[in-house]
Amino acid sequence: MELVAAEQVEPGIVLVTLMRPERRNALSGRMLTELHQLLDRIAGEPAARVVVVTGAGESFCAGADMKATGDDQPEPDAVPIGVLATRATGTTARTMAAQELMASLFEKVHRLRQPVIAAVNGAAVGGGFAFALACDIRYSDTAGRFGAVFIRRGVSACDMGTSYFLPRLVGASRSAELLLTGRVFDAAEAADMGLVLEVVPVGSVVERALETARLIAANGPLAVWMTKETMWQTVDAPSLRHALDMENRTQVLCASTGELADSFAAFREGRSPEWRAL
Repeated sequence: MELVAAEQVEPGIVLVTLMRPERRNALSGRMLTELHQLLDRIAGEPAARVVVVTGAGESFCAGADMKATGDDQPEPDAVPIGVLATRATGTTARTMAAQELMASLFEKVHRLRQPVIAAVNGAAVGGGFAFALACDIRYSDTAGRFGAVFIRRGVSACDMGTSYFLPRLVGASRSAELLLTGRVFDAAEAADMGLVLEVVPVGSVVERALETARLIAANGPLAVWMTKETMWQTVDAPSLRHALDMENRTQVLCASTGELADSFAAFREGRSPEWRAL
């Protein structure tokens, strides 16, 4: 891959880096396609436990590339199945396909089996903001800048999952203010509203994300998968009863592997548990 780098930096931990620093890691069609392909591979790799995403250079991601040329578009056969992308010929259809290519990527991040941690370095605006929101956990450096800015270009700020994730993360009233103004805010404000968990000095945000990734990777693979999936599903549960039913079934499913009994035995014996691979 030319525009996205992936490296297993530690056992079970994959660092994904957006590699268009000269364009502030703006999301071209080719980069989006490479990200789709990479996430599909990570999802199918049992040894991959946690994903950390960051950007090369001084920006996390400046959103959709408004200056993309024909060379920045993906080959039709490389586009994920079900996305029209370059196969569409009508103007409206092509616009919808381009929107779908990006929005479906962020849905894929949200639905990925592995937890995804955003290590935000510099700007995360527009589609980059949506990318960070789709991740499960966010850290930022002091240069972090955030914003849903498309309302300032004459279209809705409710874009690429932003209107779903943002109110759930910061509340409806704060979300409305951010989406309706389109203003860009800094990392300190993002931390104050709970959008990012911690703000760290420039140059250290990836290491801060890796600290959390190590804690996650120390837990059982199935337990982590089921915890991520169940938590996000119960966020949308229509009642406490629905959430409890989902949790109960998940606990029975996890307990059926035998890891629960093994971990209790390890606790009694004063040793670390040995988790089964997926």
